[in-house]
Amino acid sequence: MSGVLRKLANVTVLAHRLDDDSPADAFLADAQRYRRELLAHCYRMTGSLHDAEDLVQETYLRAWKSYEGFQGKSSVRTWLYRIATNTCLTALDGRQRRPLPSGLGNPSSSPTDEISEHHEIPWLQPLPDSADDPADPSTIVGTRDSVRLAFVAALQHLSARQRAVLVMREVLQWKAAEVGEAIGASTAAVNSLLQRARAQLDAVGPSQDDEIAPPDSPHAQNLLRNYMAAFEAYDIDKLVELFTAEAIWEMPPFDSWYQGPEAIGDLSRYKCPAEGPGDMRFIATSANGQPAAAMYMLNRETGRHEAFQLHVLEVQPGGISHVVAFMELSLFEKFGLPAVLS
Repeated sequence: MSGVLRKLANVTVLAHRLDDDSPADAFLADAQRYRRELLAHCYRMTGSLHDAEDLVQETYLRAWKSYEGFQGKSSVRTWLYRIATNTCLTALDGRQRRPLPSGLGNPSSSPTDEISEHHEIPWLQPLPDSADDPADPSTIVGTRDSVRLAFVAALQHLSARQRAVLVMREVLQWKAAEVGEAIGASTAAVNSLLQRARAQLDAVGPSQDDEIAPPDSPHAQNLLRNYMAAFEAYDIDKLVELFTAEAIWEMPPFDSWYQGPEAIGDLSRYKCPAEGPGDMRFIATSANGQPAAAMYMLNRETGRHEAFQLHVLEVQPGGISHVVAFMELSLFEKFGLPAVLS
């Protein structure tokens, strides 16, 4: 049986079993409340929304199969995180990291250069924000910070075990002994992995001094509205005014990336398939704890605006500092967005 068919079979079995009345099934039904945070955990580990969804499903399947061995020595939440972490470690064995174009080590590109797509690279993907975030503001802020695109992109530079240790220690706030027990390592090994992970993250990660505006802040919402309006009006001069001096623009699966408002403006003038006002339309959303916008491009043959790119913005006090424009159309469905605008 192929891997895809096996997954489908496992999902079907699990769905049927959850209709039964056994203790394991009752346990799993109750454990569904942790699904969203487990998705975020698997996403931090893999950098892939698609993989994270599969790994969460695999986590619940493994939990159901091994329920008889669960003796209540830890909380259900802790037990699920242990299973999810080891499921991720197994899945990541031998896999390439998921970069953004700016993380490939190449210098920024000229907007007049030719651009080329590279679908063979497993690019980093965005994560939809949850519509049912916890009410506790500190929990919301902590979750947003730990799934920011820049942070998840930096995690990709770590080995899988370094990634697991750093996330469990720094994000989940587990003790070193608890992490060691979860991944089968000594406390000394965990501390060593954490030290190396922190050093690596300091070298490639986002600055701790970055003031990132949350997606629901008035400043971020205002910039997002102006950003969408400038594109829809095809007003490139207005668009350029929204960016900080060192702003970065990238759009996987193209491996080129651009820095500075003028370069971003020229890219929009020379490479964007739009011809004028009205060719682009947007729907506001949020991803990775950041404001986001779904772009729809006019198809002149059908007269309809069709899904084109998902833009994830990083907003700082001085303006928009980073945009990643994802061109993976399957993401629109994952974000609950239509494929076509009426």
